[in-house]
Amino acid sequence: MTDLCEHAPTRRALLGTAGALFAWSLMPRMASAAGARDSRFVCIVLRGAMDGLSAVAPVGDPAYGPLRESIALNGETGAPSLDGFFALHPAMPNLARLYRGGQASVIHAVATGYRERSHFDGQDVLESGQPGPGRTQSGWLNRLAQALPAGERVRPSGGAGGADLLGVGVTPPLVVRGQAPVYGWAPPMIARANDETVRRVLDLYAARDPLLASRLREGLDTERLASTQGGAMKMQGNAGTPDGMRRIAEGAARLLATDDGPRLAALAFDGWDTHAQEGGATGRLAKLLGGLDDALSAFETGLGPRWRDTAILVVTEFGRTARVNGTVGTDHGTGTVAFLAGGRVKGGRVVADWPGLSAQALYEGRDLAPTTDLRGVMKGLFEEMFSVSDATLSRDVFPGTAGIRPLRGLLA
Repeated sequence: MTDLCEHAPTRRALLGTAGALFAWSLMPRMASAAGARDSRFVCIVLRGAMDGLSAVAPVGDPAYGPLRESIALNGETGAPSLDGFFALHPAMPNLARLYRGGQASVIHAVATGYRERSHFDGQDVLESGQPGPGRTQSGWLNRLAQALPAGERVRPSGGAGGADLLGVGVTPPLVVRGQAPVYGWAPPMIARANDETVRRVLDLYAARDPLLASRLREGLDTERLASTQGGAMKMQGNAGTPDGMRRIAEGAARLLATDDGPRLAALAFDGWDTHAQEGGATGRLAKLLGGLDDALSAFETGLGPRWRDTAILVVTEFGRTARVNGTVGTDHGTGTVAFLAGGRVKGGRVVADWPGLSAQALYEGRDLAPTTDLRGVMKGLFEEMFSVSDATLSRDVFPGTAGIRPLRGLLA
């Protein structure tokens, strides 16, 4: 039960990178019964454990203020009320707008089945969809891609690499790894080579290795598509900064918006481990939430007409302690929040079986007690969005979850 803050890359992550880089060129395209809607699903993983009690504050709970002390939110701090009991962090005006417009919801007091407090193990369980850590090297989104019903293809033509699953990042998140083809994209970390250099390299590969030349052309096409105004993105693709979050979302949205682009995507934003100087309405967490808020807005803008058929799920490995620590931060906890946003979402709701924050209600005397299983949330989404049966989801996508009922009614 010790708070563990591991940050070094694992051997499995490094091996996963190599496998994902070539998966899309070697494997067949997936198919699904897409129906009348051209659906898009995006999963955003917040690594480091987001403080759900600050992101969506239960201001109506009498125990909230005393537990949160100097970082507590209320009407005076500018936190907009969602339903009279919960208030949204003031750093998220775009999410507040979407919520009021019926295109965003909050699921509170949510968690995976994991009850320890190790980042690595918590992220493994979150992204693998397994009951415990270390059980597989595939992620639930990749297995979902494999489980989509046969029939009408997700997209009508092959597109770059022939894959319908987008993994964003130099190291593709575990959630997208597996046997289904993966379309990989990472924002540039260094300046792009000039056109003449690119032409010469392509000519060299075309003469010596046509397959590699073909893959390079596909990569350059992807970069151009994801880039701003057709040029190289002028960015350091740091997924742990507010500006990096926004720019990564802009590039991913452009890829998802194309007629022959991917339909499922996952990306991860780092830096949510707020042990010290977390801040209340302003401060470190506020900056991170502002970056996430801008990323959601970037998806809305970049997807254009595709936004109406999109659902974005924002998740994190676990929550943080209900009580503020001695460094004006919060430590590793259990229950937290998940966000749903998109034109496909039946929004304007906080979905919560609220356990309360009294001393006797806290999990192990320190954390928000989870009352909703995140896997039930995702099972409900995928039943409605992609017509995947509960039996298939419980067996292949989220093994061992036959006893967890899908949370239905989250989509319009």
